[in-house]
Amino acid sequence: MSRPLRVAFIHPDLGIGGAERLVVDAALGLQNLGHTVDLYTSYHDPNHCFEETRDGTLNVHHIRPPFPRSLHGKLHILFAHLRQLHLTFHLLSHTSPDYDVYFVDQLSTCVPFLRTLGHTRVVFYCHFPDKLLANGAFVEGSGSMMRRGGLLKKLYRLPMDWLEEVTTRQADVILANSGFTARVFRAYFPSITQMPRVVYPGINISAYEAPIDYSDSHIVEITSERPTLLSLNRFEGKKNAKLALEAFGLLKKRRPDLRDLRLVLADVLFLLNFTTAQRTALLRNPRSLALLYTPANEHFGIVPVEAMACGIPVLACDSGGPTESVWARALEEIVNLPEEERKAMGERAKRRAREMFGMEAMSRGWRGFGGLSGWGTLLIMFFGFLVAYLVGPFVLPAS
Repeated sequence: MSRPLRVAFIHPDLGIGGAERLVVDAALGLQNLGHTVDLYTSYHDPNHCFEETRDGTLNVHHIRPPFPRSLHGKLHILFAHLRQLHLTFHLLSHTSPDYDVYFVDQLSTCVPFLRTLGHTRVVFYCHFPDKLLANGAFVEGSGSMMRRGGLLKKLYRLPMDWLEEVTTRQADVILANSGFTARVFRAYFPSITQMPRVVYPGINISAYEAPIDYSDSHIVEITSERPTLLSLNRFEGKKNAKLALEAFGLLKKRRPDLRDLRLVLADVLFLLNFTTAQRTALLRNPRSLALLYTPANEHFGIVPVEAMACGIPVLACDSGGPTESVWARALEEIVNLPEEERKAMGERAKRRAREMFGMEAMSRGWRGFGGLSGWGTLLIMFFGFLVAYLVGPFVLPAS
């Protein structure tokens, strides 16, 4: 086995999203392999984060920046870059320990500074190009994006998009979360000749195999003896939760035994904080028939992998955008699935989740990357950033 490495993860906002789950699981995976791991972030709320980042399992460094996250709800990406540069300055200071590898995701602004001034190898993990997320919904195969915003936004985004491409290509290794993301990356970053290597996000499968105390009051309040269809998403338009509701409405018309179903306020349960134990209990409940994953054109969805690990069938969107009628027919098939066939499907899902999406599989994907061939510094960094931001797109094309 190669020598243990000292690895630093750099993530802008350590909340509870899919990207944060990936970073946490990647850090845990490397830590379990015997490496020393530190997480650096510009934002970490102990009341709104994953348990491993607040209970001491992972060593988290919250470096509070002097910049806000936005200005009256605007300029998010500009301040995100400035906040990351502040974090980078901290990492390059003499008080910060030396690292063998920096793992960077979401924002690539820090990559050239860490390589040039820090003399350290950098791995950049691409969830999806920010230039495409900012411009609207991306639909694979369409060759275009559903653009939002006018001339002012285009001028604002121009240097940001240029910086993203120029700084990303400075990384020693570029990874992507799926073949879909890797294809889009190559198509929209033509100056980057390096083909991203696909390393699927992993999950801690053992967390979904732990015994469940069904007598726990927190578990009792969310589980049911009735047949259940699950949809686990944030309340956000792009998650497309209405697809599941509309499809179920059509299913009621197709199934006479469902036509008398009614929803009343007494049947609605609001949970302000949804625990991992509650999530696992829902996914492993024998009465849970399927997970409905409604977002379209997702770059990589971690929720279906969690469902697979629990042995529950998943109904997900094709990127082409399935209609409600297609989902209604699929729901009917799932509801009518014989128990033996459901169990067999669940076992196949568990096996695939363990082989391709477990933390061990993801950690194996990181191997080999570590062996790749004062205030003045801060001012230089900010000055360089501003010059690149204002002048770069016009005198140094990315491609």
